[in-house]
Amino acid sequence: MNENVQRDDALAAEYALGTLSELARLRFERRLRNEPELAANVARWQTLLAGLDNQLAPVTPPEKVWKKITLSLPEQRAIRAKRHYAGWLAAASFAAIALLASLFMQPPTLTPLTVLNDAQHQQQWVVSADSKLEQLSLTPLHPVAIADNTSLQLWLIPPGKAPISLGLLDNQKATDVALNSTISRSGVIAISLEPRGGSPTGQPTGPVLYSGQL
Repeated sequence: MNENVQRDDALAAEYALGTLSELARLRFERRLRNEPELAANVARWQTLLAGLDNQLAPVTPPEKVWKKITLSLPEQRAIRAKRHYAGWLAAASFAAIALLASLFMQPPTLTPLTVLNDAQHQQQWVVSADSKLEQLSLTPLHPVAIADNTSLQLWLIPPGKAPISLGLLDNQKATDVALNSTISRSGVIAISLEPRGGSPTGQPTGPVLYSGQL
């Protein structure tokens, strides 16, 4: 795979993830209208990434929340205003409180952030994060085959510093990783192949299979 093909594949992945800047996205969309192969590559990425939606657990609000939202709709508001404005105001207040409570109880939303590639750009991991970079989720786009006596270990390599272990990864499905306040939020993020259970030295000992910029 030559450099131009690799660059276009990375752009197609970022476009499918929605991480391109506005100007870059507009330039890329102009190319899509004239380059069928590039459009097909975007469609391939969108199909691969669609599986990430299956990792999100839906949260169903309580039935009382929907009832109170219904009561706050314009049609119902007009009817209730004729009956008793104060009563409607109380119901709307309770609905707002219940809705806010349900939102705060939901788990943080994770957004695709970057893609980790192997040396051949044939296998990828999608790295998703919350808005504060306190929670990461790493998802292999295809199951990764490794020997039974090995493990995949995740590392963060801050600029000019030694690698920091972020734990072991499941080679078949998404793995959630929490970043504490002492860990840098920038640098290279990499996955190495280690002995089963992780590196015995606290630093990478095996080959780095995947890497990308956090």
